[in-house]
Amino acid sequence: MNVHDIQQNPDEHVRFAAYLDQLWQVADADEFDLVSCVLTDPDQTMAQSAVLRHLDRRAADLHPGPAYEAWAQVMTQAAIGHAFLAQRLREWSLFRAVTLKLLWYPDDLLASSNWLQLKTAAGTNTEAIEILAEAGRTKRIRNTASTSLNHRSES
Repeated sequence: MNVHDIQQNPDEHVRFAAYLDQLWQVADADEFDLVSCVLTDPDQTMAQSAVLRHLDRRAADLHPGPAYEAWAQVMTQAAIGHAFLAQRLREWSLFRAVTLKLLWYPDDLLASSNWLQLKTAAGTNTEAIEILAEAGRTKRIRNTASTSLNHRSES
């Protein structure tokens, strides 16, 4: 079943599941086209949600390795016009930089979403965790970071 056939189904739940299935199986060479096509669905909330799940899954797999950067550039192009998806890709890139101890800026982390701050607070970069324990956006983020630091000092 192709994306155009999927889009003919009036039930957005059926389309969502079909998109997830297609995105799960897509070959790297076809990923840009498929993501772009999914994002043409009239139900933008559903389409972006399906693509977000795909981006999160792929970024989680790819971010530690060198293939991430080229992939993120391609997906950023596919996400043009979709601010939330573009932001998530930027935040995955920041998470990658923090995790791999590449160049990153504390102000970028502090300006990031709760999603990224919470993910980073539970991560491995002590400097980032200390920043979030002190100045994370929410009490939950600060507590998660403080707990991460306490576990480190006990080890």
